[in-house]
Amino acid sequence: MTVLDRFLRYVRYDTRADETSPSYPSTPGQLVLLRDLADELRGLGLLDVTMDEHGYVMGTVPATTAKAGVPTIGFIAHVDTSPEMSGTDVKPIVHRAYDGRDLSLPDDPTAILRLTDNPDLADQIGHDIVTASGATLLGADDKAGVAEIVTAAAYLMAHPEVPRGAVRVAFTPDEEIGRGTLHFDVGRFGAFCAYTLDGGNRGEVERESFSADAMTLTFVGFNTHPGIAKGRMVNAIKVAATFLASLPRDGVSPETTSGHEGFVHPYTLTASVDRTTVRLLLRDFNVAGLDEKAQLLDRLAAEAVRAHPGARVEIAREQQYRNMRDVLDRYPQVVEYACEAVRRAGLEVHMPPIRGGTDGSKLSFMGLPTPNLFAGEHNFHSRLEWVSVQDMEKAVETIVHLCRVFEEHTP
Repeated sequence: MTVLDRFLRYVRYDTRADETSPSYPSTPGQLVLLRDLADELRGLGLLDVTMDEHGYVMGTVPATTAKAGVPTIGFIAHVDTSPEMSGTDVKPIVHRAYDGRDLSLPDDPTAILRLTDNPDLADQIGHDIVTASGATLLGADDKAGVAEIVTAAAYLMAHPEVPRGAVRVAFTPDEEIGRGTLHFDVGRFGAFCAYTLDGGNRGEVERESFSADAMTLTFVGFNTHPGIAKGRMVNAIKVAATFLASLPRDGVSPETTSGHEGFVHPYTLTASVDRTTVRLLLRDFNVAGLDEKAQLLDRLAAEAVRAHPGARVEIAREQQYRNMRDVLDRYPQVVEYACEAVRRAGLEVHMPPIRGGTDGSKLSFMGLPTPNLFAGEHNFHSRLEWVSVQDMEKAVETIVHLCRVFEEHTP
């Protein structure tokens, strides 16, 4: 079974996450795929295959090396898909030998994958491109990673002549809603380091992510009947509007930043005259930058309150995740060996910063250094999501090379 065969099978499972659900995993479809993955790993001959009460599936590809001390490494992917787009009745389509033409998706005449809108397609001429049918997302994020890890595990089990230490694999739920590592048992996983397969362009090795906080600002006013409101009413909606209008338009918003630039992003608003709550994301590649942005919001909120006598503001800041580079810089070989494996697969290494977070961000701070590797995913969370079959094959090849690199570098 090829990586494409597996991918086309996995995307048909509806594993859409639900951030409003109190259960774990958040949706039952995730458990269906996780159970089937556990059965598939057992069928391939992996050892110690388990699925715990939270749905985490783990298994072991046994070592074949005669060397002592080769570290156990791991590969991790998540099975859930984004709550932002339907994952029900996904119909994958393989567009063979892509030649640069527009790809019209049959279930929605407005869903057209165009080279002019997707510059990454220029590197895919001649590749086989997989899309959905236009009514749903595809689910390459992260079922491409799942398929690549299972296919690499199958290859390693079938080729004991490939020298390697023990390899642990894991499949997790609810990454898309920020709960992917909530119950992950690093000790039970038992690896020196791990790699998530959840990235984009072939050749990418991602070692740094945003550090992330959230801030909740609740503007408190006073509500009374508008007919007798003169001198009494304090409209919290207007206080929040003053605050939002004061946010810098350039250089501190996601619409105007890129690369290593951070931002402040208001993304939800719950409004009433008495209390209006604004929820904001703070993103930067270092904690000092987060602190500066938090101080900016504190100052702007105070100014908004002063402009509306009688108002006040309640501010709460919460930590979400931190830049995994703070940990990975202490384990340089984890990234260096990944780069070597990518080059052995015949690819050029690219190391862009992640303008977001991955499970690897949290796992690294939980004691498991975990960079992110390419999986070939594009147009995440969209009806126009796509992946290259050849890129998925290169990801499988990179996993196999990485196992060999760790073995070869062990004296």
